[in-house]
Amino acid sequence: MRKVRRKPKLVYGVGVNDADYAVNTTGSDGKQLRCAYYRAWKSMLERAYSLKYQAMRPTYTDVAVCEEWHSFMAFRAWMMTQDWEGKQLDKDIIVPGNKVYSPATCVFVSPQINSLLTDHAAARGEWPIGVDWNRQVEKFHARVRENGKQRHLGLFTTPEAAHLAWRRAKVRVVRTAARECDDPRVSAGLLRHSYRIEAGLAA
Repeated sequence: MRKVRRKPKLVYGVGVNDADYAVNTTGSDGKQLRCAYYRAWKSMLERAYSLKYQAMRPTYTDVAVCEEWHSFMAFRAWMMTQDWEGKQLDKDIIVPGNKVYSPATCVFVSPQINSLLTDHAAARGEWPIGVDWNRQVEKFHARVRENGKQRHLGLFTTPEAAHLAWRRAKVRVVRTAARECDDPRVSAGLLRHSYRIEAGLAA
């Protein structure tokens, strides 16, 4: 009787692990080792298709992965051409507001660059980005993250004034990062983000 070959289980409902090698192995010390390419691919699918992940990070709602990258080996072939070691996969620095992971929109960036445009909406609550309410002095506090540290920008009577101070400082921080970046795609993308911040649009 001919044995029926089972279809591989989809990763997060869409991904096909079509690797021609074992993506998970055991090291000499007994620890599990996972292929770096597979780890990046699976994490990307998790961000796009895991409802549990999106419940914790709502900014990933409506994010998708292009059909080509539903194949692990297709994603791996692209990743092998990139400068990825020690870096993180980003989908919207090159194209502001982009919601689709694809070869045309993605790039690997340093953790510092990747966090540069993060919008911590849940942490700041009802106020505009860069603004929080200082209960002790009953004024709005503006601050910007620069070189890994929060920098105080001042206290203001309105959230609009505090947000404007943040925008001006953030434009300078982002443009400095753009000038110092070696990757022209990332540099150009950061400049596009800085223009949006300057205009009062979402980064």
